[in-house]
Amino acid sequence: MKVERLESQRAVVGEGFEIRRALPNRHRRMVGAWCFLDHAGPADYSAGKGLTVGPHPHIGLQTFSWVIEGTILHTDSLGYRQWIHPGQVNLMTAGRGISHAEESPDDLAGRFQLAQLWIALPKPESEREPSFHHYPDLPRLDRGGFRITVLAGKFAGETAPAQVFTPLIGLDLATDGSAATTLPLEPEFEYGALTLEGEARVAGEALPPATLLYFAPGRNSLAVESKAPSRLLLIGGRPFGEEILLWWNFVARSVEEMETATRDWLEGDRFGQVHGARGAPLVAPEIRGLRLRSGG
Repeated sequence: MKVERLESQRAVVGEGFEIRRALPNRHRRMVGAWCFLDHAGPADYSAGKGLTVGPHPHIGLQTFSWVIEGTILHTDSLGYRQWIHPGQVNLMTAGRGISHAEESPDDLAGRFQLAQLWIALPKPESEREPSFHHYPDLPRLDRGGFRITVLAGKFAGETAPAQVFTPLIGLDLATDGSAATTLPLEPEFEYGALTLEGEARVAGEALPPATLLYFAPGRNSLAVESKAPSRLLLIGGRPFGEEILLWWNFVARSVEEMETATRDWLEGDRFGQVHGARGAPLVAPEIRGLRLRSGG
C-alpha cells in the first residue's frame, strides 16, 4: 500500500518564530479534509517577545489549534477572547467569513509549542455562519506506553467534542520512554503521521521531526513505536473528493471567490473587527499574484 515521505517546509510567522509546514506540500495538498498543518516550537521567548499574529481573515475552513506548551490568547470578530492552555483545542469555523488574532502573554517570558491545522469545509458548509468553540477537556487513553489524546473524530470508543463536517480523525500520541502499539484504522481513510518531538517508527519507517508520512486508503492498522521520549500527530480522513483552492488564509472553489474575499478584507466590513489585539492587521497578498498562480 502506498506510503509517501513528505518533507516539511520551514517558514516564519508572527515576529520571527520559525514553523515547519507539513501541509500543503507540493507533492500532496491534503489528507482527508485536513488542508494545512504547521508545527511551531518548542521555542522560548523573553517578556514582550512572544507569538503575535495580528488580525487576519478566513473563509471556507475551520482553524484547529492544539496547544502542547505555553498559553495563547485567541481574539476574534465575533467578540470571543479565549486563552488556550496545554492539552486544549480551539476550533474556529470561518464559513462565509471571520477574522481573528493570536498572541502570547506580553508581560512574561515563556515557552510555546503548538500544532495549527486547517480543515476544508465541504461546499454545502462553506458559506455557513462563522462560530468559535473552546474544548478544555478531550478524551484520553493509554495504549502500549503511549498517552493518546483524541483531538478530532472517533477512536477506540472515544469521540472528540469538536464539531467537524467530514469524516476525519486527529490523534496526539506522547510517551516518556519506550512505547509500542498498533492503532486500528478506517480502511477508507487516508492518513498522515508527523513526529513533533523525539523520533518514532511508524509502519516500520523511521520518522524524525519535520517529515510527514502519508498512507493511502486501504490499511486496517498502523504500528507505532518509540524507544525514547517522543510525541507524534496522526491525522486522517476520507479523501475530500472536491477540488479546492487555498490562497493566503482562504479556502474556496474559484479565483473569483478569492479575489472578492481579498478585496473585502482590504476595503469592506465583511470580516468584522478584532478588538484588543496587539498586532497590526495582516496585509493581504497582491491580487494579481493570485491570477498568475492560478494560471489565469
